[in-house]
Amino acid sequence: MSNKTSIRTIGIDVHKDSYSLCTYCPETNSFAGEITTESSSRMVANYIRRLQKDVGPNVSIISGYEAGPTGFGLHRDLSKAGLDCKVMAPTTIYEKKGGNRVKTDRSDARKISKALYWGAFKEVVPLSVEDEATRDYIRMRDDRNGALKKAKQQLLSFLLRKGKHYPEKGTSWTQKYRAWLKSITFSLPVDQLTFDEYYAEVCRLEEAVERFDQQIEEYSQEDRYRENVGRLRCFGGIDTHTAMAIVCEIGDFSRFPTPKAFSSFIGLCPGQQSSGGKTQMTGITKAGNSNLRRLLTESANSMARTTMFQKSKRLKARQAGNPACVIAYADRGTSRIRYKYHKMIREGKSSNLAKAACAREIACFVWGMMTGNIYGEVA
Repeated sequence: MSNKTSIRTIGIDVHKDSYSLCTYCPETNSFAGEITTESSSRMVANYIRRLQKDVGPNVSIISGYEAGPTGFGLHRDLSKAGLDCKVMAPTTIYEKKGGNRVKTDRSDARKISKALYWGAFKEVVPLSVEDEATRDYIRMRDDRNGALKKAKQQLLSFLLRKGKHYPEKGTSWTQKYRAWLKSITFSLPVDQLTFDEYYAEVCRLEEAVERFDQQIEEYSQEDRYRENVGRLRCFGGIDTHTAMAIVCEIGDFSRFPTPKAFSSFIGLCPGQQSSGGKTQMTGITKAGNSNLRRLLTESANSMARTTMFQKSKRLKARQAGNPACVIAYADRGTSRIRYKYHKMIREGKSSNLAKAACAREIACFVWGMMTGNIYGEVA
């Protein structure tokens, strides 16, 4: 960082009810202006403007805070006021290990301000207001889908305890299975009431998830999403829900210079432990966006279960209307992922390891699709 003495950095430890602020002074390696204020963007802006007045116009001021449950509201308010504010990925902020067992709001604000000055962090690029709202809606749908799975499990556990077994072999929750559920009766009224409540909850959540999926389908047809979602749906294991989640969770794909950087952001790159000249690769880091990591792993599992040299009617319908180069790129990605999965299984690798490796491949191909790099090799 050039001309460091002309910079002041402000660390903000953000909480629901309060903000802790402090300013790092590089000339003296000290901290100043340490205060705790109410959780108000206006108070932070006033703090920064007072500092600007004290240090003069020739000193640059940068503020920052850790990404967290409070969202990007503070960043948006400060940016709108013309003030430089960074949102920092918590796991990337440098922190001295060992010796210090004290963790307070004040010490956290100091840590943030010093990391800002040295650039010892990775910046989180905030989403637009529209993308963030759509992302939250998609996450809400996923929460309800998780509740649906739990409700089904609770219903089946109840039937198991009561000795009610489906008489035929096959996949659960087919039309025949549902007809069998509706025919179940119990001798005790309380058991019948318990069953009815469990089954009613399953039906309610199924209707809700279906309604949410229809709404997401409508959102995908809006101008800001239509083209990108249409391109992503050309991949074999990616349909509207996953495509919308990818677009809304990431926002600007150009901030990732390489496919490796994108897959690393999702936590699909292997970790490494090196010591004494020995290098040992570990499992995937599982850092970054866990929601996207789960969705891409599910897509890998979907691709792995399909026929390698056959394209389904649904996939052909999804690809219709897209440029030939986009379809060819998506087909190349799908075929490569299928081949990689079956090759790893033949070599004796576990299915989970193969799916994780294929999820990384999907992430790389998605990066290429979203950045227009569909003609080069994907690493």
